[in-house]
Amino acid sequence: MLKKLRVAIAAIFFICITLLFLDFTHAWLGWMVKIQFIPAVLALNLAVIVLLVLLTLVFGRVYCSVICPLGIFQDIVSWVNGKRGKKQKNRFSYSPAESWLRYTFLAIFIVALAAGIGSLAALLDPYASYGRIASNLFAPLWQLGNNFLAWIAERVDSYAFYSTDVWLKSLPTFIIAVVTFIIIAVLAWRGGRTYCNTVCPVGTVLGFLSRFAMFRPVINADNCRSCSLCSRGCKASCIDYKNHSIDYSRCVDCMDCIDTCKDGAISYRFAYGKKKAAAGPSAPKAPETGAGEKETGASRRTFIASAVMAASAATLKAQEMKLDGGLAEIQDKKIPDRQTRIVPAGALGISHFAQHCTACQLCVSVCPSQVLRPSTSLLNLMQPEMSYERGYCRPECTKCSDVCPAGAISPVTVEEKSSIQIGHAVVIRENCIVERDGVSCGNCARHCPSGAISMVSLEGERKFKHGRELRIPVVNVERCIGCGACENLCPARPFSAIYVEGHQLHKTI
Repeated sequence: MLKKLRVAIAAIFFICITLLFLDFTHAWLGWMVKIQFIPAVLALNLAVIVLLVLLTLVFGRVYCSVICPLGIFQDIVSWVNGKRGKKQKNRFSYSPAESWLRYTFLAIFIVALAAGIGSLAALLDPYASYGRIASNLFAPLWQLGNNFLAWIAERVDSYAFYSTDVWLKSLPTFIIAVVTFIIIAVLAWRGGRTYCNTVCPVGTVLGFLSRFAMFRPVINADNCRSCSLCSRGCKASCIDYKNHSIDYSRCVDCMDCIDTCKDGAISYRFAYGKKKAAAGPSAPKAPETGAGEKETGASRRTFIASAVMAASAATLKAQEMKLDGGLAEIQDKKIPDRQTRIVPAGALGISHFAQHCTACQLCVSVCPSQVLRPSTSLLNLMQPEMSYERGYCRPECTKCSDVCPAGAISPVTVEEKSSIQIGHAVVIRENCIVERDGVSCGNCARHCPSGAISMVSLEGERKFKHGRELRIPVVNVERCIGCGACENLCPARPFSAIYVEGHQLHKTI
């Protein structure tokens, strides 16, 4: 029952957290990412930190088994490998802890946080690592499947689905996500929880605390006949069946050993009381093959169907031409060379954002305007920043501040966001079509939500076109909030005639 309970809770956490990165409703799921260990530490969420510490001191490393999405992902990979046959089910063996390696990675993580090297710390954060995998690998496949269904629905005059853009937000971040996925999948396939017990800083910290846990698996030497089944099935490689001992710093309380032991020699109980003899040997249970085969077959069919949908959607997308009314090719905008990058309202400033952001990509996944994307700068690699080629930051949207679990983006209301200045617009006159082509425009002024742009007459001799006076934009930097509407909607190509320069510190205007 303990194992079934653990699997059920872990499945709920894993599915719900994955759905968050696929941009599902956050109102009732967001708390699951806010109780992740590293984000709670960075957000100085003392209530969550105390809760997780107490949870570990009472029940052991259940956080790693049922809350951490990367830990659950490793269990899934290991479980799939174990389904290949009896030999794979008993492929583990006890090995001494590599404490020097664990504490080296923990020291690197702490130094990186203290030195403000957020990109290095983000590589070791288990929640952020899974977030990048989900955002860069799982979400595009999900979107391609959605686009395929939208294509089918369109053919039958249905609006049940609508097509979404699938695009590569950052090549470096995508490569890092792929490499992380491969490394963790290979380690889990071959060694179960190797990553958790050698690299993960959260596993090292909670492993130290779990040695003093009140409840934990205990081996009763009187009932044990040293069959080694528990050791061969332990994905943490922490059970020394010869000495009837368990390394609790590596045990993740998966309860597999209790389920595996045929003699009832292992029980999950209060560890500090008087040792009680465990129940006698229980009759071995016949293996249940029918349900497993059905689940495996269903999983195979689901995987094949998803692959076919993704391939079909990709083919359809490849056939589309980017045309303006079917007549002329639209020339894409190029990203301006900003002196100061732009971070969302609620981030307080660039320094605060860099120190707290774990680069999990959750805010990037939920941004409806597609203005957030991972940075390619080495100093801030993978941390989100704003760019306005595909949209602009709408004053009425606060999604990124609602979902950030690490305190990098503090919650803000719509009213507060409309008065937070994250940057200001800068006009490049030589790019403006009024100066360059002699045509009237004013698009930036018409769409500015804060009324910070005015159109004024050209200096010197007034210029007219078809009887209309030509005017150029002028920005009132005291009113501009840096939303990027002007930059996004400027018709000049390839570079906008107006762009947003970020502010080191945000201020309220």
